[in-house]
Amino acid sequence: MATASTGGATAEATAAKIVWNERQKRFETEDKKAYLVYELRNGGKVMDMIHTFVPASKRGLGLASHLTVAAFNHAQSNSLSVIPTCSYISDTFIPRNPSWKSILYSEDLKSSI
Repeated sequence: MATASTGGATAEATAAKIVWNERQKRFETEDKKAYLVYELRNGGKVMDMIHTFVPASKRGLGLASHLTVAAFNHAQSNSLSVIPTCSYISDTFIPRNPSWKSILYSEDLKSSI
């Protein structure tokens, strides 16, 4: 498993580490309570980010963003395109972080994938 440190405004979010759980196809906090689930598509060249979950007790700490950044960093470092199926990622994260648009999957790129 790969581990990525995260930053944040609170002590709990700052101390949180995001772990890549390759076997279960998700990025998760060490306590496994907050996570981002993905599926690989197109022969493993596209990461479809399906769902992000943060329990009510941990909301407001920026964990969904930290999970998403870890997943996007992983996709980028492995030359994967991203499909943002999760509504948090498509409706909130991408508009707030437009620099990640460059690795989003596009139907126009289908022939090269």
